[in-house]
Amino acid sequence: MSRPVIIALDFPTADQALTFLDQFPTGINLTVKIGMELFYAAGPQIVQAIEARGHAVFLDLKLHDIPNTVEAAMRVIGRLGVRYTTVHAAGGHVMLAAAKRGLVAGATERGLSAPKLLAITQLTSTNQAMLNTDQQIAGSVQASVVHYAKLAQASGCDGAICSAQEVAAIHAAVGPDFIGITPGIRPATAAADDQQRVMTPTAAAKAGSNGLVVGRPITQATDSVRAYQQILTEWSAAND
Repeated sequence: MSRPVIIALDFPTADQALTFLDQFPTGINLTVKIGMELFYAAGPQIVQAIEARGHAVFLDLKLHDIPNTVEAAMRVIGRLGVRYTTVHAAGGHVMLAAAKRGLVAGATERGLSAPKLLAITQLTSTNQAMLNTDQQIAGSVQASVVHYAKLAQASGCDGAICSAQEVAAIHAAVGPDFIGITPGIRPATAAADDQQRVMTPTAAAKAGSNGLVVGRPITQATDSVRAYQQILTEWSAAND
């Protein structure tokens, strides 16, 4: 779907992730996020296993290293057939451009479409005090996020990861075609957990989010399929 609800598969093993996915009826094609925990435990094989079930993969490894290393790693990711992947905007324009080159080169080698390259702006666990004190970045969280989005777009990225609180400002700064994928999504009745900048699915849709990332409110629900369907219904209705 063009505006997906992406389920974050934050599981420690491939078996747990696949068992979770097997709850969903055949024919429901999900978009799922594989993060560092699961990928480091299970490797590229978990990507292949999930894709074989008909699901799209957002491989969220948040690369941030010297440009040559990032380009080489992205070349490998480009061969996997994933739909989205991530890189830290804080790595700078040379690294971001190298990431894009590697991703396109790897996908081309396999005759695949290149994954959408999404730049991490500020994590949704970062608040104003952490930005100013820990990172020693002056100004507001929103100003930092918009700056990184502009840098990412100029460097060839397709979109950004940001909280839904900043997606409208990003679109105002760089245009509506720049994808804004928003984690930190919580139904009104759910706990915020360790997220600092959260929003409901309806509010995120109204703000202009192009896709949601939802983890624990789905994966730790008593009925995960029902929880997913409820969020999807709310999200779809708000986007109509």
